[in-house]
Amino acid sequence: MKQRSTTPVATSLTARAVIALAVVLVAIATPIQLSTVAKADRYDDQINAIQKEVDQYQAAARDLAGKADTLQRELNRLSNEKAQLQAQIDLSQAKYDKLVSDIAANEAKIAANRKALGEIIADLYIDGKVSALEMLASSSNIGDYVDKQSYRESISDKLSSTINEIKALKKKLESDKKDVELVLSDQKTQRDALAAKENEQATLVAQTKGEEAAYQNLSAAKSKDIASLRAAQVAANARFIGGGSYAAGNGPACGGGYPGKWCNIPMDSTVDDWGMYNRECVSYTAFKVAQSGRNMPYWGGIGNANQWDDNARSQGIPVDYSPRAGDVAVSNAGQYGHVMYVESVNGNGTINISQYNADWRGTYSTNTISASGLVFIHF
Repeated sequence: MKQRSTTPVATSLTARAVIALAVVLVAIATPIQLSTVAKADRYDDQINAIQKEVDQYQAAARDLAGKADTLQRELNRLSNEKAQLQAQIDLSQAKYDKLVSDIAANEAKIAANRKALGEIIADLYIDGKVSALEMLASSSNIGDYVDKQSYRESISDKLSSTINEIKALKKKLESDKKDVELVLSDQKTQRDALAAKENEQATLVAQTKGEEAAYQNLSAAKSKDIASLRAAQVAANARFIGGGSYAAGNGPACGGGYPGKWCNIPMDSTVDDWGMYNRECVSYTAFKVAQSGRNMPYWGGIGNANQWDDNARSQGIPVDYSPRAGDVAVSNAGQYGHVMYVESVNGNGTINISQYNADWRGTYSTNTISASGLVFIHF
């Protein structure tokens, strides 16, 4: 997060000699009191045990997320299939409605023909209620009878032909209607079956996502436990790190427990115990790792933020894309990159971090950010 390297590249031979002499003198003057140093092991054991649980929860959540995706794809397929079937049902329903309308229209035609020809003629010549003898008796002469008979036969043939045609069409329409009714019934049955499958699939998706969320919540809760243990570990070790200098002189402006000896002086005006310029992101995260009782290597000269993940790999320190409380998060964006200390991990893919120099003014800040795209060093 700076326009220049956050770590000094080299120290003169004379300066190194002076530093080495000072270290020897301090070592002679101050006996090492191992018995008074708060051991990080008991915290690390608890943290590692909880971290295993977190890893298991996260693995289960990932598996469930994959299962939910598979179930969702099947649900989408069923929904699409049901939509296509509904379109076919709508088409069949339209055909059915048209056939019903056509049948009604043909029935109306039959009625209209009967009315046009007259109820009497229809009764006489279609239903055949008047016999030939009755017709002869009602005729004035033979010619009149012949004329009536011929007219009767002509009208009868014409009416019979028209009605037969209409009846034949009606019969076909009714047959088509039955066929469409069967198709429509079958399609609706299929639709109902698909709807049942869709509902069942939606229930499975909801249950799976619910289980995934439950594991994410468990993971987040355990991550908070880890954060609490880290804080306790820090408190237990703070007064012993650096001869007690980290526990003193920390004004409100420093933040995160960062030592006043590095915070209360101009930025980049001195180098910390790990070869990093003060009030840089790398200096703060190096301090946080060491403050927790874990080993923070001396990376002076190779300590720019975007070098940290490679440095860690080269020294056998685990690096991956799964955040844990107490990790150092590395962003390799920009010329020098940026590092942050992971305070806790949330169940929604975000992390709570503390950092220095995010504003390029060497100040302390906290934030909740997405873990996506970041690399995590498990010191």
